[in-house]
Amino acid sequence: MNDQPRRLGVAAALVDGALLPGDVEVTGDTVTAVGLPPATGGRIAAPGFLDLQVNGFAEVDVMSADLEGIGRIGTALTDHGVTAWLPTLITAPAARTRRALGVLAEAVAAGTPGAQALGVHLEGPFLSPQRLGTHPADHRRDPDPAELDAWRGLGPVVAVTLAPELPGALELVAKLSADGVLVSLGHSDATAEEAHAGFDAGARTATHLFNAMSPLRHRRPGLPGAALARPDVTVQLVVDGHHLADDVVRVVWAAARGRVVLVTDATEAAAREEGEYEIAGVPVEVRAGAVRNTAGVLAGSALTLDAAVRNAAALGLDLAEVLTAVTATPARLVGRPDLGVLTPGSRADLVVLEDDLTVAATYLAGRATR
Repeated sequence: MNDQPRRLGVAAALVDGALLPGDVEVTGDTVTAVGLPPATGGRIAAPGFLDLQVNGFAEVDVMSADLEGIGRIGTALTDHGVTAWLPTLITAPAARTRRALGVLAEAVAAGTPGAQALGVHLEGPFLSPQRLGTHPADHRRDPDPAELDAWRGLGPVVAVTLAPELPGALELVAKLSADGVLVSLGHSDATAEEAHAGFDAGARTATHLFNAMSPLRHRRPGLPGAALARPDVTVQLVVDGHHLADDVVRVVWAAARGRVVLVTDATEAAAREEGEYEIAGVPVEVRAGAVRNTAGVLAGSALTLDAAVRNAAALGLDLAEVLTAVTATPARLVGRPDLGVLTPGSRADLVVLEDDLTVAATYLAGRATR
């Protein structure tokens, strides 16, 4: 480790939600100064990105990966500015879920190369049969606290997506929230009233807003309307040009400013060529940048988080707000205020962006990964 102070060579940095002119100094694994005389050019420094929904990446599927595969995902994610992530397991046979949790428990405890796996996001199986998307119907079920307790004993579950209208869901939301697990409402056909009940019980966010959930109508606002109406709820968006229309992204940004998180919902097809892949054993195909199952339904994405940043910025959204949506806001959501920040004394998990918002460099604890 080089303990000599060194500059990142940037013109500005995201500090406390604003783009502060000036360079950044790093000493060892720590940020030691910001706002120094800026370098020439248009490079920007930001805290390393956090992705809360990664089903796979770089031709590796989280559900079927071994420890080496999880490390391959972590390494590939750093190429796109990501320094922390939640490996995400979709609905699958119980035996496959148990096996995956065992692998991920080892990955989180021992650490793997690249971006840090913070814990597991269980996206299922307690989902609405009407809003499964590409989740296999044969393995969907109503909430089972005993089963979930057993899974939590196998691996570090830090987030759970579920449908609040299912029998027993509200009790499970309350229990998980009391235990410090982030509960997200999604894959749900909930009415607005049912969604509000879920949020009142302790859910704090909504998984890929508008996708695989009840629609927002002017007299029946559904889950999206309830989430957008509540200042205590953070909403997650997949901004890839396929999951949401551009104007929907702009409307959400205006309605929920400061409580939006960009996620990828990435599959093993992310950052790879078009072709055929799978997610948790479900065949999918990538064409024109979209990932779809054999029925033509969107099945996750081929998105990278740096591309999501560029896509959102291209819609005219404030760049500091966009960067906050992949740094401080997701870090706060998962209870990691030590992440997603760039201030003197913070750990030097950082990304440097070119003026076109492509990734120039990623740093983990002050070490460049590319």
